[in-house]
Amino acid sequence: MQDALDLARWQFGITTVYHFIFVPLTIGLTPLVALLQTFWFRTGKDEWYRLTRFFGKLLLINFALGIVTGIVQEFQFGLNWSEYSRMVGDIFGAPLAMEALAAFFIESTFLGIWIFGWGRLSRGVHLLTIWLVAFAVNLSAFFILAANSFMQYPAGATFDPDLQRAAMANLGEVLFSTLSLSTFWHTISTSFVVAGTFMGGIAIWWVVRAVRAGQQESALVYRKGAAVGLWAVLIAGISLIFSGHHQAQVITELQPTKMAAAELLCTTPTGDEGAGFTVIAFGECTQEAIENPDPDQEDGVTRLITIPKLLSWLAWTEGDAQVTGMDSAEKALDDAYLTAEEASEIDWIPPQGVTFWTFRLMIALGAFSAVLAVVGLWALRGGRTSGSGFLKSWAILSLPMPFIAGAFGWIFTEIGRQPFIVYPVVTLSPEHVMTGVAESTKELHLATADAVSPVVGAGSIVLTVISFTLIYLVLAIAWFYLMKRYTSKGLNYEEAIPEVKADLDESKPLTFSY
Repeated sequence: MQDALDLARWQFGITTVYHFIFVPLTIGLTPLVALLQTFWFRTGKDEWYRLTRFFGKLLLINFALGIVTGIVQEFQFGLNWSEYSRMVGDIFGAPLAMEALAAFFIESTFLGIWIFGWGRLSRGVHLLTIWLVAFAVNLSAFFILAANSFMQYPAGATFDPDLQRAAMANLGEVLFSTLSLSTFWHTISTSFVVAGTFMGGIAIWWVVRAVRAGQQESALVYRKGAAVGLWAVLIAGISLIFSGHHQAQVITELQPTKMAAAELLCTTPTGDEGAGFTVIAFGECTQEAIENPDPDQEDGVTRLITIPKLLSWLAWTEGDAQVTGMDSAEKALDDAYLTAEEASEIDWIPPQGVTFWTFRLMIALGAFSAVLAVVGLWALRGGRTSGSGFLKSWAILSLPMPFIAGAFGWIFTEIGRQPFIVYPVVTLSPEHVMTGVAESTKELHLATADAVSPVVGAGSIVLTVISFTLIYLVLAIAWFYLMKRYTSKGLNYEEAIPEVKADLDESKPLTFSY
């Protein structure tokens, strides 16, 4: 069973991280493409139309790959993780059903109308279709994140002792829990950083290339696309700082083991000294240090750079506030869910090294986009264009960084929840009690080891892991090839601006004009 569990976790991790490559780009790029088309609608200038078509083409490639890779996720819940689906399917399935029946249908329907509607719909109606796609894409993200947030914080549900599974108590609390809203804010901000870096980086690359080729008019067109992308990065980046700070505070309260592991905080600081933020550290907190905290003993961690009191301020906006260490967090779980005899048998702390470093890599790689936005906007200020080789190189270097940062963010979120697939409600002190949780949620938690299917063997999972990895490798090559091909082509200046026809020839079938 342990082999099947490890393989099932690897399979879900591989498919989820790969799928998440496409998700934030689609979420952020769709509104940006709609914004480009809005500028064309308002100004009537051809350059906005050509930018819309150029980035719209890249959006469609990414959208298609996102759908293909996302379908696999649904099947894994019912196959490899059937015990999870049995336990919390009544709650977890509700937002997923809403996403499929409402959001996905809206986005796919109006995306099709947008694709085939050039020259067939009035410009205003056609513009409305892409904005409806943008709305539905973000609505879809909301439902998915609400489902994931329930796994992190089971609000809105109760435990049915007769059926031995979760039951819906309040759908509103599932969708609009404290963690759900915070996660949505943070993820949407991340998506605009990803999409803005993508749009700004590609446009800057073309600006430099056009300047060096003496094509100043073309450089000015790409400059407009770069400005839209870089301003999106700057605005979303500021939002990301605040949303990340808020989410860290929520997680500190709801999942103390995750944040303690993210900081390698072995013991809870005493008195009013506060907790420092460790920038770089190696090693892990020993079980001895966690179970028998002693400030004078070695805890197994070598901290190279620590900023005093910063962690306390980040967690509670007070430099002297107490931050829960692994010792207190583990004891709270022991007291709530185990007998004295069982307490020494279970390790509640998630993998420390992975949790610690993914949290920092997420932040560090996101800084590439911030530098690109500041340097790029400065270089392009006041209508200027630039032929700087450094700017061109930094733009290309920055393109993958927010994608990787986002992947590290999801790894941190999911690994930091272990050993649970549904994290229990933990009450540390009366002032830290969260609202919106049913009284009977004490039993509403599920260990990852208990969520895997009891009938799917390791051999079957090995076969699917290999198959999915190979298929996804082919899809990744195809995605990269198509993105590179159409990016390298640049704007299509030969394409005529479509005019709305009064009478359509119904004998001609609709064609995919991209």
